[in-house]
Amino acid sequence: MQREEKQLEVTLQAILNRVNDLKTAIQALIAKLENEYETINWPTFLDNYAILSGHLTGLSKILQAEMAPSLRALVVLPLQLGCERDEALSRLSEGRVPACTHDLVPDLLRTKPEPQAEQRLQQFNHKASTLSYDTAQKQVAQFTKVVNHVWEIISKGREDWEGESMRSQGMQPTHSIGDTHALVTAVGTGKGLRPGMAPLGGVGVGVGVGVGALGPRGPPGPPPPGPQAPAMPKAPSAIKTNIKAANQIHPYQR
Repeated sequence: MQREEKQLEVTLQAILNRVNDLKTAIQALIAKLENEYETINWPTFLDNYAILSGHLTGLSKILQAEMAPSLRALVVLPLQLGCERDEALSRLSEGRVPACTHDLVPDLLRTKPEPQAEQRLQQFNHKASTLSYDTAQKQVAQFTKVVNHVWEIISKGREDWEGESMRSQGMQPTHSIGDTHALVTAVGTGKGLRPGMAPLGGVGVGVGVGVGALGPRGPPGPPPPGPQAPAMPKAPSAIKTNIKAANQIHPYQR
């Protein structure tokens, strides 16, 4: 007798622990759906659902274990009924059952559905049993068609989503090879700094002379459209310039 009571106590404790884990997982999933319904994705939802499935599987294994006593042979009866608040019962039920009243006990100890639900279930079973074979096959075909259509929509949406995810994972280029070459050419030869100016074969070094003024000038380009501003007379420069010949040794040449 003591051995059976010990096994029953261990089994009930294991069931209670598994039910608490299941309750915590359900609360976490509900909180995630309520607070992160705009950002939650399908893989995350499946991961949380897999946790619930794991707890249910563990609970089933405990109930089907050979060492566990058969709970069907046990009867649960209330020892005392009353309308006064029971603090211990309220603490055990986390505030859901404040008192063990006459109206509440039948619902807690019910082993069958409510009479209204049981009556509706019997009506559905009778309607299903009187349905002809051809009508049932037509309904099954229509339901299969709807399911296939929904499956195609979900599959297409999944493919589009995965394609966007793969494209977003690739790094976007932050530079242009053509712009880099044009910038190097402009700095090295002066190409593109002045309209109609030919690129230079050699590079000269001058003091007080801009890069665009080095080397022989090409044919003058067409004048820019629009009214021309009057040319300002050049002021005499007080700085003497000394332009070295291009055939001299460049200080950066090797």
